[in-house]
Amino acid sequence: MQRFKDKVVLVTGAASGIGAATAKRFASEGAKVALVDVSDLSATASSIGQDAVLTITADVSDRSQVDRMVEETVARFRGLDVLVNNAGVYSGGDPAKISDDDWHKVIATDLDGVFFGCRAAIPHLEKTKGCIVNTASVSGTGGDWNTLPYNAAKGGVVNFTRSLAMDLGKRGIRVNSVCPSLTRTPMTEETFKDPEALEEFNARIPLGRPCEPEEVAAVIAFLASEDASFMTGANIPVDGGVSASNGQPPQ
Repeated sequence: MQRFKDKVVLVTGAASGIGAATAKRFASEGAKVALVDVSDLSATASSIGQDAVLTITADVSDRSQVDRMVEETVARFRGLDVLVNNAGVYSGGDPAKISDDDWHKVIATDLDGVFFGCRAAIPHLEKTKGCIVNTASVSGTGGDWNTLPYNAAKGGVVNFTRSLAMDLGKRGIRVNSVCPSLTRTPMTEETFKDPEALEEFNARIPLGRPCEPEEVAAVIAFLASEDASFMTGANIPVDGGVSASNGQPPQ
């Protein structure tokens, strides 16, 4: 299926995990893809294996670099149809011991970066009647223990998505987000190395297992497609049923 034939898609955090899987999914459906990350993008680019790929090194917490990534994408591909704000970092711990630097890094990357990306992309998306998909998290729809900066940033992304959708609807731009639970990415690799921690997560997930990046990518692609043409302002759980629970233990 070529739902995105000749469409231009920009994906941040595309070096690994959900971002890499998302870039591959769009490319497999015919898109021209701009890959953005602070890390080496060669593995993702080579796995896509097509000429219609642009790699850009950029830190989304830096407004000027975000402006540049959008400008380079539009200059190369002559437009922009889909922006996927996926880049993110994690920090947590005892709230009384979280440093200023850790707090600001998470907020700057996970929340400011989404704002910077959207603001830079809006004029171009308005021309194409394009759309935005943000990577939020179940950590943005409910609290976690010892995860204050990440919860705050992702909670901001969730309500940012709603608010921006309201502002941009009449301009023809749809805005949605995905809210994954535990997903197999470099950010979560320590959890996957700990059998006891992984067992505890699986016990809370009704489907009994963590998510794979490709499963999130499939929902991102759906939200960006014409199949979701009347969806905007939605924060879609991709969580194996975690958010269906009221928090009580199994009987």
